[in-house]
Amino acid sequence: MKKHTIVALVQDRPGVLTRVAGLIRRRGYNIESLAVGHSEQPEISRLTLVIESDHVEQVVKQLYRLIEVIKVSDVTDDPIVEREMVVLKLHAPSSVRHEIVSMSGVFEAKIVDVGASTMIVEMTGTPSKVENFIEVVRGYGIKEMMRTGRIAMVRGARGHNASEYVENANGSGVVPTLN
Repeated sequence: MKKHTIVALVQDRPGVLTRVAGLIRRRGYNIESLAVGHSEQPEISRLTLVIESDHVEQVVKQLYRLIEVIKVSDVTDDPIVEREMVVLKLHAPSSVRHEIVSMSGVFEAKIVDVGASTMIVEMTGTPSKVENFIEVVRGYGIKEMMRTGRIAMVRGARGHNASEYVENANGSGVVPTLN
């Protein structure tokens, strides 16, 4: 199965994320990554999903059936900017700290905390760069790890301008409310 990156604009309402995840789960697709956050338009959130599916067009059609969904696009084959972040707590006795600092510099990662025998490192980049960084530092001993979901944005003028879709949806520039 092919992995697809789907970007959606949704109303920022309680339960929307649950309905989106439930819809995809009921169809039997695995959600590899899910990230959601506020957009440039108040009351609109931007959601990025990475799912494994050979029939992604069916997922897109089903998402549009949810009242709170404003716009959905499969951006897998579009020119996009993708980012993930990972925060790692590494086993870091004083004898290897300089190596971890050097390796972090190569990957443009930041040391965000230093403890008696640990270091916490934050790294942001493309999903493959994040994966490479994790593999490189794995040898030091990963005590804890938290990795965000993938976020994606289409390059250039084309994209998901939230205010444009809200204006087109109701002609007023006001986000429709659920009553």
